[in-house]
Order: sequence, then structure tokens, then C-alpha cells
Amino acid sequence: MTREQKSQVIDDLTVQLSESNTIYLADISGLNAGATSNLRRACFKANVSLAVVKNTLLTKAMENSDKDFGELPSILKGNTSIMFSEVSNAPAKVIKEFRKKSDKPLLKGAYIEEEIYLGDDQLDTLVTIKSKDELIGDIISLLQSPAKNVVSALQSGGSKLSGILKTLSEK
Repeated sequence: MTREQKSQVIDDLTVQLSESNTIYLADISGLNAGATSNLRRACFKANVSLAVVKNTLLTKAMENSDKDFGELPSILKGNTSIMFSEVSNAPAKVIKEFRKKSDKPLLKGAYIEEEIYLGDDQLDTLVTIKSKDELIGDIISLLQSPAKNVVSALQSGGSKLSGILKTLSEK
């Protein structure tokens, strides 16, 4: 790879790192071609971008980025794949589902909305993180609940009142 090609890869990675709020680093070494292809298909279905990157180029891109990646550059050893997604827990779900059939990929670390997660033991935590849309839905349902109760009470009270008036008028 020439110096210009490396520079272009670093620039592209820097742009991707700057634009994404969900970044996962995983180790997919040891997967054969068929398993890697299946992982790529699973990522595509979940709208997750998967790419194998060189650690030195990714480290330089992280340094050039305007974000603080904390200790993530220190875990860039061995084989590294990077996963980008719009949904915070989508890559974690893909990894967890794929590991039902295989012991790989291993989660090295993740950067989600300025939070750093290091190590494979964080996978269960990352799976349970709610996405932005899920949180908005929860808030809306919480806000609607009292209004639904008031409307329900008014409707049931109205039918009771009309029943009482009808009974009185019949007497």
C-alpha cells in the first residue's frame, strides 16, 4: 500500500469516525470464508457496516478525529474489524446472535454516544442499551398514560351518569 493510499484510508476512516456515534471494534480472526460471509450478511440485514482495518491506520484516524476515544486505541492489537451503525445496540445484537453458532467475533470495545466500553464482558450490557427510537417511544407512552386514564374516567363516568338519569326518568 502506497503512502497516498494509506493517507486516503486514514482520511476516510476519520470521516466515518466523526460522523458515527456508534462504533464497535471486534476480533473476527479465526472465522473461515463462509462464516465471515455469513457475518457480513447478518450485518447487512441489521444495517451495520463491517470493515476489517489495519490497527495503525485506525489509530491515526482516531487521533485525527475530533472525538475522544479514551482507551480504545490501546486495545488495537491483533486482528480488528470495525462496525458502524445508526442504532446503538444493533452491532451487539448481531455479535450475540452470531456467537450462538461460533465463538467469534469477540468484542474488543465500543464507542457509543461518547461512552467507552472495553472488553467482551460488556456485550450483554450493550445488547440491553435502548436505541433512540425506543427511548422516545417509552417517553411518549409514559406521557400518554395519564391522559388516557383521564379520558377513560370521563367516558365511563358519562355512561354511568346517563344510565342513572335514564333509570330515574323511567321511574
